[in-house]
Amino acid sequence: MGRRSDAPRKGDLREQALLDAAEALLEHTSLEELTVEAIAKGAGISRGSLYFYFGNKHEVLAALVERTMRTIRAEADSTAQDATSPPVDVMERAVHRVEQVWREHGTVMRAAVDYSALHPVIGSAWNDTVDVFARTMSQVLKRAGIPEEKGPGGAAALARALCWMTERNFYRAACSPEDDLARATATTVDIWRRVMES
Repeated sequence: MGRRSDAPRKGDLREQALLDAAEALLEHTSLEELTVEAIAKGAGISRGSLYFYFGNKHEVLAALVERTMRTIRAEADSTAQDATSPPVDVMERAVHRVEQVWREHGTVMRAAVDYSALHPVIGSAWNDTVDVFARTMSQVLKRAGIPEEKGPGGAAALARALCWMTERNFYRAACSPEDDLARATATTVDIWRRVMES
């Protein structure tokens, strides 16, 4: 009987290398200027090998966005599982974690917003992730005393509006030439807190 290995397969490592290369290139190259040649070169493979994994640079970006969205959905899962901490503390940790993802993957996050209307797969991944977080945060709002009612004042509606506000606040901060993410976090936390404590 052969030994089973949990080590990543060579193909998986190459795919991750392509995504890493694309993310690094997006730091200083727009998607329009990004080429499959540059991505392949950055990953240390041939252009032909890239096509074994992705059909074009848009598929690379879609996979890169999906990889980053998994990080945010994992945070939503972690937030949903914390039913013992005070709701305001849960909210603050969630917002700070979102800030961290923007710091680590801001290039991908900005690209996801910029191209979500042009590329349905990217738009769907982005919208679905915000919706997942909104559902999680509606539970946090309910624990804070916001009623579970239909209409604009219910926990679900408020969570959805606040999550999209958070997304836009971080996006604008990440596009700023100054490092405004910390300020965006402080303002976002304050708004969430005021809603939860009202």
